[in-house]
Amino acid sequence: MISSESLDSADPLAAHRALFLRDENVVAYLDGNSLGRPLIASIDRVHRFLTEQWGARLIRGWDESWLDLPERIGDDLGRAALGAGPGQVTIGDSTTVLLYKLIRAAVDARPGRTEIIIDRDNFPTDRFVVEGIAAERGLSVVWIGGEKGDGADGAPASDSGVNVKRLMKKLSARTAVVVLSQVAYRSGYLADVAELTSAAHEVGALVVWDLSHSVGAVPIELDAWGVDLATGCSYKYLNGGPGAPAFAYVRAELQGQLRQPIQGWLGTAAPFAMGQGYTPATGIRSFTSGTPPIVGMLAMQDMIALIEKVGITAIREKSVALTEFAIELAADMLPNARLASPRNAAERGSHITLDGDGFDRIVPKLWAQGILPDFRSPDGIRIGMSPLSTSFTEVELGIWGIRHPGK
Repeated sequence: MISSESLDSADPLAAHRALFLRDENVVAYLDGNSLGRPLIASIDRVHRFLTEQWGARLIRGWDESWLDLPERIGDDLGRAALGAGPGQVTIGDSTTVLLYKLIRAAVDARPGRTEIIIDRDNFPTDRFVVEGIAAERGLSVVWIGGEKGDGADGAPASDSGVNVKRLMKKLSARTAVVVLSQVAYRSGYLADVAELTSAAHEVGALVVWDLSHSVGAVPIELDAWGVDLATGCSYKYLNGGPGAPAFAYVRAELQGQLRQPIQGWLGTAAPFAMGQGYTPATGIRSFTSGTPPIVGMLAMQDMIALIEKVGITAIREKSVALTEFAIELAADMLPNARLASPRNAAERGSHITLDGDGFDRIVPKLWAQGILPDFRSPDGIRIGMSPLSTSFTEVELGIWGIRHPGK
């Protein structure tokens, strides 16, 4: 096995690690798929905004295009990381709120259809939002999972996920909407977005994709793949900071057909008219509701620019190298652990999960040592590698720490 030092020396993206703020007490940060490190440039950007724009301009700042920021950053994100043309992406609200908006709009655009499909291994928020909308609209939830060969909790086996064969068993003329994640939050399984979207379209259904664990780490081509609707958070591989607002993608052809359910003042055709009655704006702004979270969306701009500069292809190559290295180390150092992620790199995002007895007890010990993975119930340590800020040495130190907790 090649040493971590040699891999770091040969890493063409190694210089970018210096752009991120680092703390001397953190030995190995392996949770960038939950919360990315801040860029030093973002710290400067936020400080300048507070002092020079908010602090100096005060209310006058709204006249300096703050209101346009969600769409301008959305276009940048679409170009750099989503494969989306202009006018189809906006920033604002949380992922949960945007999931609700998109799924409700999609359901209402398929009247007479009675089912929403989602997998049991999807992130809890996605499942909860679907269940809530189904109850609200008198629909049924059709679950992918629980079939023969799945785990005890109904989730797919770790080396598989929602593929077209599994989806087609559930699709029918009753399907209104399919809700899927490109990368599974626990196992890291990477779904075939284009193939699954096409299968849903064959029965006339719409698809809502959650890109939270993929955007900024794996290639995405929403326009080319024919995706209808997508959302995702910005605080993982987009490094927007804790609770930074999510993004929404609405395919251009659908913008005039769908009506989102949370009618707020900024989503109207004439927000400053303050008139009676709701007339939605045209284009992507119709999916806006309230005043945009300006401060919350500042930091992601620097990461979006860095992704565009480096290129998602190079980022993906580093991601694959990091996860391959982690899997090799785990096989060598942790022979009793079970890889709960796909072995095939083409089916894997930028994190892996290792299952093992007692992992829930050692994570607090690792955190105390400055080794920061996270734990996923029932018995998994999740090792997330953010390609532009994670070194191979960090990965090795992390796996070593799991083998020797408390040392």
